Amino acid sequence: MDFYDKDLVSIRDLSREDIEYILDLSKQMVPYALGEKVHRALDGRILGNLFFEPSTRTKLSFESAAHRLGCDVIDVSEMSMTSIAKGETLADTIRMVDAYCDVIVLRHPYEGAARLAADVSINPVINAGDGAGSHPTQMLLDLFTMKEAKGSLDGLNVTLLGDLKYGRTVHTLAQALTMFGVNLTLVAPESLQMPDDIVGRLKEKGCLKKQTDNIEDVISDSDVLYVTRIQRERFPDPAEYQKVADTYRIDNNLLRSARDDMIIMHPLPRVNEIATEVDSTPHARYFQQAFNGVPVRMAILCAILGGEMQ
Repeated sequence: MDFYDKDLVSIRDLSREDIEYILDLSKQMVPYALGEKVHRALDGRILGNLFFEPSTRTKLSFESAAHRLGCDVIDVSEMSMTSIAKGETLADTIRMVDAYCDVIVLRHPYEGAARLAADVSINPVINAGDGAGSHPTQMLLDLFTMKEAKGSLDGLNVTLLGDLKYGRTVHTLAQALTMFGVNLTLVAPESLQMPDDIVGRLKEKGCLKKQTDNIEDVISDSDVLYVTRIQRERFPDPAEYQKVADTYRIDNNLLRSARDDMIIMHPLPRVNEIATEVDSTPHARYFQQAFNGVPVRMAILCAILGGEMQ
């Protein structure tokens, strides 16, 4: 894929070679993300940051990435602050923002919103999460975090834990990991297991190692433990949420069974699923993972807007 002037909406937009290109470029971005180097690769460009759903890491890291590259940001954080509150359609809102920006980053509560935006926008659209659908930039920073910690993605044993039904991060990540021959273990309550269509793809690729509801049975064989929050806001029935809330908790007692070099990741925010005592262990990578959103999103913006790094 030639990224220049292209949308980034779904994992289906990317090949293994595309992913490796972004990961390599992200590595180059790290000193710029840390402020150790300065380069205004996107000076004069404008990013429209449209977040119609709560976000801390994705929103702030896109803003930080843009500013680190000299790109200005127009920020819209609530539908109530736009003419959508007056009845304007999302398509018309996107057309208006498109007139004022060079690239649009969109988070929206409804699956398919990013694809709709890409269809009506002339400038590129980057999906920053659409409902329970896709989150491709989170996937890329997750892969970058794994590769930096493990040296390679090929053949890793990766365990995905928690809300695998509604969690867009794990939906996208699981499909990307099949490109690298990763062995995937899926740990969730039966009611929150990975959707059947994604499980089918994992089986087709020979990447599904095991499905279970018991983390104790599989933690000792994991190179990466990817923990997700059970998302109250995705449940149509609050009573169903209460049945599975706080099902899993990663603490130091559980980690006695883990490999010394196993890493723990989490897209954040966490609630009770990882004890704070884990933060100071060598396993914890979730705060580094959150920082990695900056160099990875810098790489994405440069690739799409044609910024050249020196």
